[in-house]
Amino acid sequence: MIFEPTPLKDAWVLSLERIGDDRGFFARAFCQQEFAAHGIDFNVVQTNTSFGKEAGTLRGLHYQTAPAAEMKLAQCVRGALYDVIVDMRPDSPTYQQHFGIELTPDNGKLLYVPAHFAHGFITLVPDTQVL
Repeated sequence: MIFEPTPLKDAWVLSLERIGDDRGFFARAFCQQEFAAHGIDFNVVQTNTSFGKEAGTLRGLHYQTAPAAEMKLAQCVRGALYDVIVDMRPDSPTYQQHFGIELTPDNGKLLYVPAHFAHGFITLVPDTQVL
């Protein structure tokens, strides 16, 4: 995985490193050691999926406060979406700033959303699925 910083403190765009052949490709979508190497203590406790039947389906902006704050890792596995995060941490130098990125299966990007960030997305095409 390749970690690229966003303009928001502690948020990252991840790119899959695809190993391909004539059958398709294989890529690591999560590695606790790689997250730890970037200062992220990410313990997966729940996995969700979302499906948007129509283009223009809006989900969010959602966020949780302590003690229920969640980190998220968003990946588009079918279709296309525009994903947005907002830093909701009052003590952060990027408080109330936002970042957005298009996620598709073809671009192989994932968005790491730190705890205490608002998160939402809009589907850009029909039949879009997010993991």
